[in-house]
Order: sequence, then C-alpha cells, then structure tokens
Amino acid sequence: MTVDRSFWNRKNVFLTGHTGFKGGWLATWLLDMGCQLTGYALEPDTEPSYFRLSGLEGHMQSIIGDLRDRDRLDKAIQAQRPEIVFHMAAQAIVRRSYSNPVDTFASNLMGTVHVLEAVRRTPSVKAVVIVTSDKCYENREWVWGYREEEAMGGHDPYSASKGCAELAAAAYRRSFFDLPDSSVAMATVRAGNVIGGGDWGEDRVIPDAVRALEQYMPLMVRNPGAVRPWQHVLEPLTGYLMIAERLFSDGKKWAGAWNFGPRDEDTVTVGTLVERFFQLWGQGKWEAARTPQGPHEAHYLKLDCSKAQQILYWKPNLTLDAALEMTVAWYREALSKKKDNEMYELTCKQIRSHEANLETSRRKHG
Repeated sequence: MTVDRSFWNRKNVFLTGHTGFKGGWLATWLLDMGCQLTGYALEPDTEPSYFRLSGLEGHMQSIIGDLRDRDRLDKAIQAQRPEIVFHMAAQAIVRRSYSNPVDTFASNLMGTVHVLEAVRRTPSVKAVVIVTSDKCYENREWVWGYREEEAMGGHDPYSASKGCAELAAAAYRRSFFDLPDSSVAMATVRAGNVIGGGDWGEDRVIPDAVRALEQYMPLMVRNPGAVRPWQHVLEPLTGYLMIAERLFSDGKKWAGAWNFGPRDEDTVTVGTLVERFFQLWGQGKWEAARTPQGPHEAHYLKLDCSKAQQILYWKPNLTLDAALEMTVAWYREALSKKKDNEMYELTCKQIRSHEANLETSRRKHG
C-alpha cells in the first residue's frame, strides 16, 4: 500500500509530460524521493500552469520537445539511458479532440508508439509505465465498473486515441517485450478524473471553478448530472509508482493493464463535486449551462479496481472530501501570489502527508 522511497533514490527516470498537471505532480514526487529525472514535453499550454507556478524547471532536467518528433524523442531517451520510463504526455482534452482529431491521434497514438520504439533501442530500460485513461474503454453507460479485460473503444477522438494507445502498447508487449531476450517489463495504467492543486486545463471543472471564483462569476456547468470517478491526483500516482517498482524488481509477471480509480462512494455527479468544492472554499455558485447541445460526452463511467486492490495491494486512501480540502488549500496558496519555491514545497508537503497516511493505513490493516 506504500511507495518505497529507498527504491527511488538515485534511480534514473525518464518522464514524458512533465509540464502538464498530472506529470508535474509525478515529477515533484520523484524529485522529492531523490530520482535523477529527465522530462520531455511541450511547453505548458496554460497560463498559469503547475510547471511554472512550482518552478519545476529549476529542479530537474527539462527537455521541451514534441512526441511526434520521433528522432528527437528517440535521441533524448537513448542519451539519458533511463532505467524506468513513465509516458504521460498526451493531448488530454476531450472537446479539443473534436476540433483537432488529427493532432489528437498523432500525439496520443503515434506519440506512444514513438516512446515504445525508443525503449526498444535503449538497453538500460527495465520498466515502462504507459499512462492512458479510463476513457479507453468502449463506454456502454454501465452502472458497474469496467475491468481491465473489457473492450477498448471510444465515441470521441480523444477516447478512441487512448483505446488505440492501449492496443498499440499490448502489441508491443506481446511482440517484443515478452520475448525471452527482452529485459523490459511494461504496464499500462488507467485512472479516473483527477483533481488537485495546479490544474489550469481548459474544460475541466475544478480549474473552471477557480477561474469563476477569481472573476466573481457563477460557474457554468455543462453536464451537472454526469457521473465521474473523481480522485486526488496522488491516488493514481501512488499506483503508478507501485507498479513501476514491481516491474523493475520482479519483472514481467506485473506486466499488463491496471485500473486505479476512487472508492465507489466518490463516483459522484459533476454537480455534487462543484457544490462540495464551493462549500469548502466558503463562496462561489454554479448554474447549469443553457447552451446549444455540444459534442457527445459520456454520462456514466466507473472503474473496477479489484485487480490492483487484490494483487498489488493498492487501494484509494483519500476520501473525496479530503481530496477537495487538499485541492482548495493548494489553490488558495497559489492565488495569494506565493513564490515558485513555496508552491513546490507545498506540493512536497502534501505528498509527504499522503505517504504518512498510506503508512498509517498499512500498519492498521497489516
């Protein structure tokens, strides 16, 4: 149930997507554990951004590059000779995928293929974690959770691109990494809708809520009745780190797909999430958006995480209220114009508090 800090100390890690929200949190955690970390990603696409607010560039080797540039990515990975690779970079906005489907598939599918090709030519790599999405599944609006062996699919270009990335990763694993002469163990990981401080992405409910608070305007919510698996960003990252440790130490028996979602009771509607967020903030209001029908968005999505819980001994540890409290605390500090290093240190403090809670839970439950 815990992350082994001693394992990560001095490990050589390559991370794509470190300029994004989720990648920035993983980069901070890895750095705080003493990793030798190299990041590869585009410039942040929001202003502000976690990458800038935390001053992350000053703490690590940061390569600004495009996943679609196969040669540059290949040279970067081979030059760094990492032991572990996390692939998180992606075009991650569903609505943007409708306006730019070609770039979405190029980044999310071929970008993943480019990472896998580079790994094949880098003998130092022992463990690879490919991060996709809970939206990789063919969503049938089921009331029960999707398991790892369910069919890949996707109504929109973003979801389909993530399903394609999963299929490509599985093909590489079976065709190349599962062979006796390969030392690479690879897993794909799928998480729910993550929240946490430092997310400024477009068309994402918590960043939109923060912007509404800054502007003293009501938050306009497109689909308040849509049900999503909400979780703090540290929850799936815990799973990603745990599976990477096992891939590196115990090899290919840990390869395959893994779900990391929240507790059942934290799979709630968008409206419920917004209401709780504003209650914790102490102000703010929202309204259902009265706009023309937009692109298709899934109404109900839930993950079955039995595999991770029973085999990896991972389980969600933070309640939704605790996740929202941490998120509110982070944004409050950021909006008070704290200096870069202060936001970095606050993130590290939240990470260490999360680790302490995991350790307490481990001792309690054996």
